[in-house]
Amino acid sequence: DTFNLGIETKSGDADFCTKVDIENEEYIMAQIQKAFPSHKIIGEETTGTGEIDALTHTATWIIDPIDGTTNFASGIPLTCVSIGLCVNKVPVMGVIYAPLTKELYMAVTGCGAYRNGDHIAQRFTSKPLNQAVICCEFGYPRDKPSIQKMVGAVERIMENGCRAIRQLGSGCLDLAYVATGRLDVVYAGVAGEGWKPWDYAAGVVLLQESGCLIEGIPEETRGAPFDLYSTSLIAAGSRELLDECRKIVTNK
Repeated sequence: DTFNLGIETKSGDADFCTKVDIENEEYIMAQIQKAFPSHKIIGEETTGTGEIDALTHTATWIIDPIDGTTNFASGIPLTCVSIGLCVNKVPVMGVIYAPLTKELYMAVTGCGAYRNGDHIAQRFTSKPLNQAVICCEFGYPRDKPSIQKMVGAVERIMENGCRAIRQLGSGCLDLAYVATGRLDVVYAGVAGEGWKPWDYAAGVVLLQESGCLIEGIPEETRGAPFDLYSTSLIAAGSRELLDECRKIVTNK
């Protein structure tokens, strides 16, 4: 309780970092630069509120030093470190470590996904909405129109009979939990409160290697490779459930 987190506000009161975020990122970047001096690095805290570097064909590491900073600062154990690697602009490796729950998620394209060394089996059956646990993340908007859009989507999901709605506060863990089957769907971005590349990079590989899907919320992104710079996402364990939830969330 007496530990000084050194909280610094970024884009607003709901968007902040701690000195632990900054120290974690500095340490991770130093280790990567030592091992792979020719690689690029995109870090959340190094980028700050500035423009995010575009991916190039150079191997690029994308780092979120603490995902779920509000959880971390509040003593809620759902927080993690996320590191993704992109080669030729495509995510090929992801590592998500949740130190407070002692869980390490790893995935490499073509090599499967793992939690604490145990293989995450791919799912081949679709769960109906009335048995599904749906997760959403509201993000930073606090204006009334954005709140109405976000709450409206939750209302429609519940009215259509999902088993439960959750908001966990760590987007990277949300994706890991869909990959492992703890969650059935996660979505964000209905009011432009979407995530950033460091929220997606590791989780995309975990999802793909566990047989799950991730797309943008707009219908035109259906079936397309996921864009790490997307302002929205919807991920699910099956095509049927993803499409059903997309229609409900977008009210179409």
